[in-house]
Amino acid sequence: MFSGKTEELLRLLKRAEIANLACLLVKPSIDTRNGLDSVTSHGQQSRACKVVHQSSELMELAKSYDYIAIDEVQFFDNNLINVVTELANGGKKIVLSGLDMDFMGQPFGITPQLMAVADEVIKLHAICTVCGKQAQYSKRINDNKNPIQIGAKESYTALCRKHYYNL
Repeated sequence: MFSGKTEELLRLLKRAEIANLACLLVKPSIDTRNGLDSVTSHGQQSRACKVVHQSSELMELAKSYDYIAIDEVQFFDNNLINVVTELANGGKKIVLSGLDMDFMGQPFGITPQLMAVADEVIKLHAICTVCGKQAQYSKRINDNKNPIQIGAKESYTALCRKHYYNL
């Protein structure tokens, strides 16, 4: 399954634990927000996690788990597609979360390919900070032109289609 928001990923992980599944939460090493040992949602829900430098590390990490949740998938290498497919084919439940578009409104990293091979895709959206409608876009609010900038509300704002293209 592919879900678009960390908050939903953490909720699904909690449900899996209630079902007595052995759960693993991982994030890429590039995401240093809130420290390396946790994943924190914009709503300030937090949970301990393992850090992965390369997707191939997941094969060994996942061996003793039934349920694997992976946050910020857009920052992983292309091999993540093969890894999660192999894990799912081996009976593991895989839940992914990440951005489908970058700040320029373009498909982000390997997310489109992961969405294509997912059994289920749930696209969740923020709220437009201008009008309050559903926001499909993350607009960078600083002058950094680097394609990768880890950040939250200090670096990005959520916008609907109308305000993304009109601002």
